[in-house]
Amino acid sequence: MRYLSTRGGMSPKTFTEILLTGLAPDGGLAMPETYPQISPATLESWRALDYPSLAFEILSRFMDDIPAEDLRTLINRTYTADVFGSKDVTPVQILEPDLYLLHLSNGPTLAFKDIAMQFLGNLFEYVLAKNGDELNILGATSGDTGSSAEYAMRGKRGIRVFMLSPYGKMSTFQTAQMFSLQDENIFNIAIEGVFDDCQDIVKTVSNDQTFKQKYKIGAVNSINWARVAAQIVYYFKAYFAVTRSSQEKISFSVPSGNFGNIFAGHVARMMGLPIRKLILATNENDVLDEFFHTGLYRPRSTAETRQTSSPSMDISKASNFERFIFDLAGRDAARVKELWNSVDQGKSFDLSTTGLWAKIEDFGIVSGTSNHAARIDTIRETYRKFNAVIDTHTADGLKVGLELREPGIPLICLETALPAKFADSIREAVGFDPKRPAGYDNLENLPQRFERMAVDATQVKQFMASKIDTPNKASASEKLTKS
Repeated sequence: MRYLSTRGGMSPKTFTEILLTGLAPDGGLAMPETYPQISPATLESWRALDYPSLAFEILSRFMDDIPAEDLRTLINRTYTADVFGSKDVTPVQILEPDLYLLHLSNGPTLAFKDIAMQFLGNLFEYVLAKNGDELNILGATSGDTGSSAEYAMRGKRGIRVFMLSPYGKMSTFQTAQMFSLQDENIFNIAIEGVFDDCQDIVKTVSNDQTFKQKYKIGAVNSINWARVAAQIVYYFKAYFAVTRSSQEKISFSVPSGNFGNIFAGHVARMMGLPIRKLILATNENDVLDEFFHTGLYRPRSTAETRQTSSPSMDISKASNFERFIFDLAGRDAARVKELWNSVDQGKSFDLSTTGLWAKIEDFGIVSGTSNHAARIDTIRETYRKFNAVIDTHTADGLKVGLELREPGIPLICLETALPAKFADSIREAVGFDPKRPAGYDNLENLPQRFERMAVDATQVKQFMASKIDTPNKASASEKLTKS
């Protein structure tokens, strides 16, 4: 398997060659040359596999330059009942006939990001040890990616993590989960802006090839292909859980901000998984919903990005959307480069009058949007009808999924986080605090360690350089505070 850039400026590379790099040298995203095709017979042969075995069958097709036994060992080390709470890893709960909830948030940080990130941590450590190398990870988070990355990478040999987050715009639980980590290889940077500012800084630093090579900068955001690949697995696993034969079709509803989670479903569908519809749910930041209704992709400005009660989706520039447009455009890298030159300049593009828009239905993606009142009502009704408490993002997905579901087609709604991470909204909806898993009772009262910065890529680079050049030496401006 070889990988190309969505913008056409990278020679074909192996999986391990693109694993540590984040953005391609031309600013694009790595994509496999082709998607592996899974026949109905092969699909049926996978039905009885446990999660690690299924993960090996899928991931070995994307990571074929890692020796099979080494890859199997990494997968078996990752997907255990100790880490994810059960041997099923991603159990499916039936709410009513043809309506299911896919539980993805039983990992260490109570969010679906753990499914891919725990594997990525082991994968990074394996490749770095083999090459005798080190890696400095730069990432951006709107809430859950940061903690999942930090918990996956903490204490890993040869790895440092520099995580940017929007100051004051995550839930108190999400903030404490990240900022309370005291590991020497973890650095939290709170940016005085919104998530898109954080993501723009990551892209600016990643596009500085001199800095990137000197300081060995890598990425764990969903721009990293390994994360997308790892998320493909649970679409197959969920399909097997609710069907009896590979002739049946199902639909998935996916809360979406950065388009990574639903893009994994798109890849599963392209590989041959019988998915009828991928239902994309946004919150008040509805740039993706606008595109799938009108053909206009119009990233919002910082001032337009709204702070909501489903904060992990407060995103107005969806990084993985470039990968989808690459497929929609028939893998025409020149066309994608032209479109994203416009996006990178703060502009929009409109495909509604082009031939590409005529192809959109072939990809099975439909969309809808939610807001605070709707998600609170959905949480309340889900508890009343099914005795199940869901978080705010999952509520957005369930609300839109119910609106767009089709009779006779089973619908699986993806859970993205446990409700404990968003207690204020849960209390508003159902009148009581969500249950916290063991070990999280005192989280908000732990000492917090973070660095607060302006929206300034140069300042971030200077901070990173100081920590990499003089490891374990705290800067004079480092903050140590308590909630």
